[in-house]
Amino acid sequence: MIDPPHWTRTQLDDARQKAEDDFREGRHLEPLELYLEVFDEYRGIVEEFLEETVDLTQLQEHAPELLADSKKQEVFRYLSGPPVSLDDLKVLVEAKSFSPDRIKNDPELVGRLISFMRDWHDRRRFPWLNGDWEPDERHREAAVLATTALIAMRSIETMRRNQGKQLQERIVANQLQRSGFEMVPTRKATTLSKAPKAGQFCPESMLGTRKADFIVGLWDDRTMALECKVSNSATNSIKRLNNDAAVKAEVWRHDFGNLQVVPTAVLSGVYGLRNLEDAQNRGLTLFWAHDLQAMVDWMHGTKPQGVPGLSSG
Repeated sequence: MIDPPHWTRTQLDDARQKAEDDFREGRHLEPLELYLEVFDEYRGIVEEFLEETVDLTQLQEHAPELLADSKKQEVFRYLSGPPVSLDDLKVLVEAKSFSPDRIKNDPELVGRLISFMRDWHDRRRFPWLNGDWEPDERHREAAVLATTALIAMRSIETMRRNQGKQLQERIVANQLQRSGFEMVPTRKATTLSKAPKAGQFCPESMLGTRKADFIVGLWDDRTMALECKVSNSATNSIKRLNNDAAVKAEVWRHDFGNLQVVPTAVLSGVYGLRNLEDAQNRGLTLFWAHDLQAMVDWMHGTKPQGVPGLSSG
């Protein structure tokens, strides 16, 4: 049984610098037009929101109709200072959902939302709400631009993160298939006997109590739990790698045993060297999206003698 690779500090540093170079090049190639398109889309929505609520002074009268619209509901979350996430807003106003039916049929929920915004609206962007005076076009334009910029910035960040992860998952799936693995349906593998068999893999499935982006049946009958991680900063890498993938690695190794499961992460983006070393020392095997051949080569080594080998892809 071949052990997964454990990279030296120098190897990790070289790989993370290559990943960071790739990340930097990708950002340089990202078109400015994408941000401008998102900005222009939301600017119109923010302007409509302010117009329909008479510069937020009649928010309560129009809230049920406005909040039933998903885009304007998003604008509502960005009226506070600082903006509040959807999950946080649910906790703050004690709501399980903000579906259109719930908004239209639950006046108490709408009342809690209005009370929250009265208390937490951004006093720098909307100063007239506390001063009891009517904003002129200059104040209104400043509020629209500031609110739109906040929404556009967060939308681009989410888009980058989701698209980067989805692209990475496609690349990994293609590499596995080119390397001789058969893709099988997603599943809930409460035990290793329900995981993909040797030479198979399934996308986004439960392995025990935690979800993996891929579960792979290695050729020596071990199970690889594979996570795809994309980080846009060294700070962000703590969340993506150490507080997520490495924690899952510890859970899987505890539940299924060190010899039965190989928790793995394929990485791209920006990572701190110390965070990489910590994750690896906690039992997470690391590979890089820019060098998937290293992962394929190791998988090739798990195949018993005399069995047809893996394609290098």
